[in-house]
Amino acid sequence: MKNEASSSNSKEESLVVDCGRRRSSCGYCKSAGRTSISHGLWAHSITVNDYQDLLDRGWRRSGCFLYKPEMERTCCPSYTIRLKASDFVPSKEQRRVYRRMQRFLDGTLEVGKPMELADDPNASKHTGSSVSDLVSSSSGNESLSCGTKRENKAEEFMNHLSNQIDKVVHAYTESGEFPSGIQLPKAAVKMVSQAKRKLSVQGSEDLLYSSNIAFQIAATLRRTRSAERDVQQLRTSKHSAEEVDLCPKSIAEKLAASLNQLANIPELSIRACNGHINFYSTAKCGSSGKDDQVVSLPEESGSRNQSSYTKKSSEHCQGQKRKLEIRMKRSTFDPEEYALYKRYQIKVHNDTPDRVTESSYRRFLVDTPLFFVSPSTDGMVPPCGFGSFHQQYIIDGKLVAVGVVDVLPRCLSSKYLFWDPDYAFLSLGKYSALQEIGWVKENQAHCSSLQYYYMGYYIHSCRKMIYKAAYYPSELLCPLRYQWVACHIARPLLDKRKYAVLSDFASVQDGESSQSCIPESAMELQHDENGLEDSNDVLLGEDEQMIEIESESSDEELEPETSVLGSAAIDGGDVTNVLVGLRGSRLRYKDLQRAFGPSERSYLETQLHSYQRVVGVELSERMVYSLG
Repeated sequence: MKNEASSSNSKEESLVVDCGRRRSSCGYCKSAGRTSISHGLWAHSITVNDYQDLLDRGWRRSGCFLYKPEMERTCCPSYTIRLKASDFVPSKEQRRVYRRMQRFLDGTLEVGKPMELADDPNASKHTGSSVSDLVSSSSGNESLSCGTKRENKAEEFMNHLSNQIDKVVHAYTESGEFPSGIQLPKAAVKMVSQAKRKLSVQGSEDLLYSSNIAFQIAATLRRTRSAERDVQQLRTSKHSAEEVDLCPKSIAEKLAASLNQLANIPELSIRACNGHINFYSTAKCGSSGKDDQVVSLPEESGSRNQSSYTKKSSEHCQGQKRKLEIRMKRSTFDPEEYALYKRYQIKVHNDTPDRVTESSYRRFLVDTPLFFVSPSTDGMVPPCGFGSFHQQYIIDGKLVAVGVVDVLPRCLSSKYLFWDPDYAFLSLGKYSALQEIGWVKENQAHCSSLQYYYMGYYIHSCRKMIYKAAYYPSELLCPLRYQWVACHIARPLLDKRKYAVLSDFASVQDGESSQSCIPESAMELQHDENGLEDSNDVLLGEDEQMIEIESESSDEELEPETSVLGSAAIDGGDVTNVLVGLRGSRLRYKDLQRAFGPSERSYLETQLHSYQRVVGVELSERMVYSLG
């Protein structure tokens, strides 16, 4: 294993081994079968220019393993997403995250109050084991195991409510109330933080949960209507999108009325309110006194109990100024970083300690095949150089977060972020993304080609991944022609089908390119952003963890691509100039093919065609295809 590619050779070269097609279980849709399909390469070494070009063809790395989803075949197509840093327009929620950090550093943020902690997406899971628990007082000294059980039961209950909403939406689609042939979003029910809870008019009901699914459905139907008008690719169904009332308020009222009949939960009252579906407890709140917000609400009785929160408030007392340092260091093993990573994985992802080993951490987040390029003063390389880095966030000398990134000639590529669970109230995932965008903008003065922020993969069919489009104006990579298409333009296509040739929508994009305002669809996504998971800290991790176990044959299998190569045409189809490495020599395939017999040559050429299709002609003639 290695921290970075060795540069002892006089000539830096990319040396890869083709692993072929890979089938594995999917970390996104959680399907029972091996429905996630990708093409894999093992990189012994790779130049930053070659890896940049691979990113722009839909590739991504996990340690030294490179992978590219087979978009037409895989269950959850993954589109590379990027943002031009100089064009970034922060949303209201993103500005709020930045201001919260500034208030924390200035000492004006009262972090001991539950309303400040409720912004953490993980804190939203700390609920009681039943509806009645949500309005009853509880001890702040519950054990961690008890809190974990309560958290799991609460998560199950919110999933149950989400499933009930999905059933109602499906029923409306079947009856023709909603258009068929459109992929409507899945519902997500979230717990309402104390700061946002309000008693009903009667004063006897407490708002516990809420879902903004009506806003998402309305946005999807509006995008469909726009696509029908501009592109005319969707044939009119029983009821066209224009015949449906697109107002979130009316959609929420329909859904709430049906839910009250279907859900049959005696302790809950379900009502629509300004487009939201709200779930109220019919039990009377029994707590009183000025400290009742600490002892009576579920956020403080979860896996991290109330006493731990009040303890933190004394540590982070109001008025104490703090110093934040952000350090960029080359990717090497650091015991302090590993300790933080282990704590993060166990507390946030519920991993067992035996799974969070030092070797898996090194393989996943430390080892890199990228050559390091030293900084220069000619405007070609930034002060840190090109390569793989760990960006440390240090508050008053304490390491609180680490962002794992690759700095390349045209972008900063965000790979993973892990953080101290005690600082979850700062939304460090979102804050780190804002810092990384700012880093790109600042370093353009040193490297004019460095313009973009790459966020990994965008998966439209996975609700937990769509938050990335809230970083406006982001672009998605067309999986066929490798052209970049504005995300808000591509989303109507993805509403209809998981796999789409995004560049087919380029004519609509050109027609809207002159607009200076934020499109309505992007505004709707930003409206929903606060209900989504917290940026790339968790979700890019799931993205990576799916590949992190590539050596475990029990969960994945490799297979040669001897079948039809798919609808994507082979670029040129001529593999004679593919650069091949054999026993230390570097030769073009045309100079080697006579060394093989007919059957061997046929098999190898099939593999080379497959390899050239996924990396492109230029890279196949530049990178070394290792045969041993």
